[in-house]
Amino acid sequence: MLASLRRLAPPEFLGPVLLDGRGLPRYWAAVWAFFQAGDLATSTMAKKLTHLESFYQHADQVLAPSCLDDALADSDVDALSNALEGYFLLLRDRFCITATSEERWQLALQFVLEVEQRITRNPSEPQQLSELHGRFMQLELLHAKLHVGRRRRPEQVRSLPADIIEFLYELLDPDSRANPFRGSASRWRVYVLFILMLHQGLRRGEALVLPTDVIKSTFDGTLQQDRFWMTVKYNEYEDDPRYSKAAIKNASSIRQLPVSNTIAFIIQEYAANHRGKAPHSFLFSSQKDGPLTTEAVTKIFQKITASIPSKLRRLLHDRNGKDSFSPHDLRHTCAVVRLNQCLSQGLVMEDALQRMRVFFGWSRNSDMPLRYARAVFEDRMASVWRDEFDDRVSILRSLPGSMK
Repeated sequence: MLASLRRLAPPEFLGPVLLDGRGLPRYWAAVWAFFQAGDLATSTMAKKLTHLESFYQHADQVLAPSCLDDALADSDVDALSNALEGYFLLLRDRFCITATSEERWQLALQFVLEVEQRITRNPSEPQQLSELHGRFMQLELLHAKLHVGRRRRPEQVRSLPADIIEFLYELLDPDSRANPFRGSASRWRVYVLFILMLHQGLRRGEALVLPTDVIKSTFDGTLQQDRFWMTVKYNEYEDDPRYSKAAIKNASSIRQLPVSNTIAFIIQEYAANHRGKAPHSFLFSSQKDGPLTTEAVTKIFQKITASIPSKLRRLLHDRNGKDSFSPHDLRHTCAVVRLNQCLSQGLVMEDALQRMRVFFGWSRNSDMPLRYARAVFEDRMASVWRDEFDDRVSILRSLPGSMK
């Protein structure tokens, strides 16, 4: 059973935890989660532990209640192998095999192997541990290539069509008569979200954790002008009070991003003159002066989608196979444009992909940039930004005192 230690433990141990039928923590699941906690958001950890609970419940039936932890502690390879093989067959025999089935199997295998790797590092009995290490290598080789379902090829990532991007620029302009949001504060809130996701490639959760002073600057003596940047990380001023907490996906997602003068101006204009005096330090504030929630962002994009004319919806469906778009589609679009820019600057593909990993918060070995490398960049897309993605002049035309 997945539970929280919010009322049962000191602050440093807060977070999701698995409990057995007696209400006691499942020992090795807690140990494994402790070592993973620094790299995973709370929501991601909760999802993984939910999958892991499925494996524990199976082991309770196959071995005996709470015996999986005993088998891990005793390095009982036979018992662990039986539990894994039975779990694999259980998932395979289900009527409907989904991607979640594969995730559960891979997590169960990863959990057993990682726990045993930590146990076999103990140098107290080197000969016995050497034998155990050999047996667990056999266990890994036996199960690592097993897959619950046929592995599907990764879905090709596509950017939003150029005509839709141009329409969104016009629609979400705070001074646009067609803007579907009422009030200056709401319009600017949505506008800045749009700009951050499209131009900076932020995930929804990353945008929602930003503080009001996210934009930093320093004077560049070489260029004789200010240079701006932003750090994507958890808000250092206060804890997140939201029920569905906004989160940074993993450790690689904490990063510094360069920000153009244009984007810096937009964000500072919103924070200073349109955000209001909300009693919290998060950049995005709701209509009730609380931190903006993930659920609210979902509703915002549903409203934007409803404002797209039928002609452009057909274009979206023909191009991307769907009738709506999400915050992550803006991140996809940003990634395609950034990769195209890197290649246009003469960078070799490997260097361009590594820049992508740093900018978008992927690990050094992530395959995600390769998915964007397969995306076809439309020639018409270049006209939307006029080869100046960071400083598109038209997005400033409605701002007072802007660079017109």
